[in-house]
Amino acid sequence: MPAISFCPTTVAAYATNFSLALKLEKPQKSLISFSKLPSFSKVLNPINTSFTTSRTLVPPKYSAASDLSALSSASADDSISAETSSFKSLKSRLRNGETLYGLFLLSFSPTLAEIAGFSGYDFVVLDMEHGPGGITEALSCLHALAATQTPAIIRLPESCPTWAKKALDLGPQGIMFPMIESAKMAKKAVSYCRFPPDGIRGSAHTVVRASNYGIDEGYLSNYENELLIMCQVESEEGVKKAEEIAAVEGVDCIQMGPLDLSASLGYLWDPGHKKVREMLRKAEKAVFGSNPGSGGGAYLAGFAMPHDGPTNLKSRGYHMVSGAVDLGMFRSAAVEDVKRFKTFLVQGSDDEEHGNDADEKYWSE
Repeated sequence: MPAISFCPTTVAAYATNFSLALKLEKPQKSLISFSKLPSFSKVLNPINTSFTTSRTLVPPKYSAASDLSALSSASADDSISAETSSFKSLKSRLRNGETLYGLFLLSFSPTLAEIAGFSGYDFVVLDMEHGPGGITEALSCLHALAATQTPAIIRLPESCPTWAKKALDLGPQGIMFPMIESAKMAKKAVSYCRFPPDGIRGSAHTVVRASNYGIDEGYLSNYENELLIMCQVESEEGVKKAEEIAAVEGVDCIQMGPLDLSASLGYLWDPGHKKVREMLRKAEKAVFGSNPGSGGGAYLAGFAMPHDGPTNLKSRGYHMVSGAVDLGMFRSAAVEDVKRFKTFLVQGSDDEEHGNDADEKYWSE
């Protein structure tokens, strides 16, 4: 019989892992301890009503070795408690009375998603309705946002159970259903987010990202409390039924859509028209009357327009405000950059002779 040799290092490694497995006793939610990540709490400046952040803009550092060491000396329950206690969901922050500020991401660029997260946005909406991205692209952006501990909301391309199921399995904190025009449609949207018998969501929770691929044993009991369900009111018919939609059990937030609303009223791309603004105020009043803080009704979310900025929405009582689109921000910066260069070509510049502090600042930003 041939001799069998063992590598001492390999044997030691297997012994260590086996010992660790015995101490854990049951699967963990995650090996990452979120208590090691920087704080991402936001504050609103009460003086100028502008949105500011107290976020520490430093990429989180993670050491697998240190986490394994911590796990080897702590119980499973202690580890799970440590990672969940330091993170507040969007729903809990809304219940605490915070006004949240976010960005719509249409490019589906993981890099821009990560920049948005580190910049301090309270949430980022991955827009599958108007953006080119699908489920695969959304997953990459979710990975990027998770690295910055920034909540993601997925806006579906349409309100249907198939899209809802695929999006929810990715594990976003929120889901947005477009063009909801009645309480019946809102009830259907909620049912797409609930497992039977409360809804019709397909179940594969043991192998999807939403449950940490089955490692999160508490997913089924917690997901309803953590998922933010948003219904978009963006048509004349939707505004008429806004109060009924907001009253549907399970609807957490009403997202106003001023651009589609203007088109619905016959004023395409003119959200500042008097009649459009009147309809918007009517919808706002209906949603505010639903009293979300009392345990019923819905919060109000909106998208800022040139004539109706983010601070205007905040001052009117909006609970969630989105102030920009990533592609729009890049377009504006790109157009300004080209304009600046071409202006110099036509007018000339004496920067090299006399220096230009403003230009130096421009290129360093």
